[in-house]
Amino acid sequence: MTNQTLNLSDELYRYLCSVSLREPEVLQKLRQETASQPMSQMQVAPEQGQLMALLVQLMGAKRTLEIGVFTGYSALAVALALPEDGQIIACDVSEEYTAIAQRYWQQAGVAHKIDLRLAPALDTLDQLLVDGYSGSFDFAFIDADKSNYDHYYERSLQLVRVGGLIAIDNVLWSGRVADAHTQDNRTRKIQALNQKIHQDSRVTPSLVPIADGLTLALKR
Repeated sequence: MTNQTLNLSDELYRYLCSVSLREPEVLQKLRQETASQPMSQMQVAPEQGQLMALLVQLMGAKRTLEIGVFTGYSALAVALALPEDGQIIACDVSEEYTAIAQRYWQQAGVAHKIDLRLAPALDTLDQLLVDGYSGSFDFAFIDADKSNYDHYYERSLQLVRVGGLIAIDNVLWSGRVADAHTQDNRTRKIQALNQKIHQDSRVTPSLVPIADGLTLALKR
């Protein structure tokens, strides 16, 4: 028995997936194709995608926000969990990677649920605020450039409703966040946001040690 989160061995991780993961074939195929891409490490883990889909279903979410799409695995997992009239506004700047995403969204029959905005995410988020979307999203997922994580968090707080959820990826950053003496800018940005959210009275937070770390922040 242990009262700390386990450091999973490869064997234990395979067991976890074997008794927990229910990954639709279209997600499996997308994950396999993404593995051949130069930046494949940007892919979210399948068990993380499944957790986010479960959270969206638990909330009864209809409108969600995704900041950072890559090849579209997390957006697809969430879209499959949304009702038929659900919508994701998905922000990215890469036509190359999101072209892969759109192909699989079409195959899965959920492309009509996903509004892809190819532009700098801050521009898209600021335009949503101008257009009157404050407090209208149920769920937001942040998984983009780390230098703007705090800006994405603040915009998401404005866009998500009270009782809505913000999920932030890579908050354990392969363990580098535990190095108090790091000089790496991306690590320091994540460290700063982790500390900020821990003290932020606007949310109820929990950092979940799944994949590379996922912070869940419930807007109060």
